[in-house]
Amino acid sequence: MDIFTTREKEVLFLLLLGLNNGEISRKLVISNHTTKAHVASIYKKLGVTNRVQAAIKSIKLGADKYFNLFANSNA
Repeated sequence: MDIFTTREKEVLFLLLLGLNNGEISRKLVISNHTTKAHVASIYKKLGVTNRVQAAIKSIKLGADKYFNLFANSNA
């Protein structure tokens, strides 16, 4: 998960929870344009083209373990 910036990790976490771009934007208090840029960067870094592929690949890379810690620390 070291390939992502802190903000990209936050966006990816919310993406894995099933939030759409608008919901992610509101949750992180950023513009929809900025959210789209983060999602595009995540896709590029993972070498994928959609949310399902991003979820599968990030879990294969260990995102589920990272986000388990992230979710617990933000509870």
